[in-house]
Amino acid sequence: MNSTLSLLGIAGAMAVGAMSPGPSFVMVARTAVASRTEGLAAALGMGAGGLVFAIAALAGLQAAFLAVPGLYLAIKGFGGAYLVYLGVRIWRGARQPLPVAQEAGNPRAGQGRGGRTFRTFLFGLATQVSNPKTAVVYASIFAAFLPHDVPLALALAVPAVIFCIETGWYTVVALALSSAAPRSAYLHYKVWIDRVAGGVMGLLGVRLVWSAVRGN
Repeated sequence: MNSTLSLLGIAGAMAVGAMSPGPSFVMVARTAVASRTEGLAAALGMGAGGLVFAIAALAGLQAAFLAVPGLYLAIKGFGGAYLVYLGVRIWRGARQPLPVAQEAGNPRAGQGRGGRTFRTFLFGLATQVSNPKTAVVYASIFAAFLPHDVPLALALAVPAVIFCIETGWYTVVALALSSAAPRSAYLHYKVWIDRVAGGVMGLLGVRLVWSAVRGN
């Protein structure tokens, strides 16, 4: 697998992972409903958290693969199984109401300034890096698409692309859920959106498990 295909594979998988509902989505959604400015700060914090995970996963995986070659297939297998589990959880929870809907009428939109905006950024960063599920997703996706010997150009490009994906997606969430009409549309179609996200995540997990079983 060449560097371009590896980068495209990671970007596609990470985009699906970023869009799947979870603690990060709920945090940005809640914040954006209250204040668009703080919602954008939270989105930037999510991107910074993704950057931290990407750098850590790149460094850690490469060192681990060199020390224990069999770990490469083990991460694929366990990571794939977890992604299947996550996909099922997302699918089954599609009909559960999003907590942010209870705050739709909050009048504080646009009031975040200065220190409060920076604190929101830090809270977004902390929310992202404190979620152990995110680390598993990163590790499994990297194991699936990165070659054993990662070229320097790819090692530099992957964190930058992940930062853009995480920040970009949560910026869309912040802008959408701080506006009445898009927020209502998402809540109306939440069941189908969540089921698509869960299905894609589950299929990615099956792919990883099958790849591990085959030993490649």
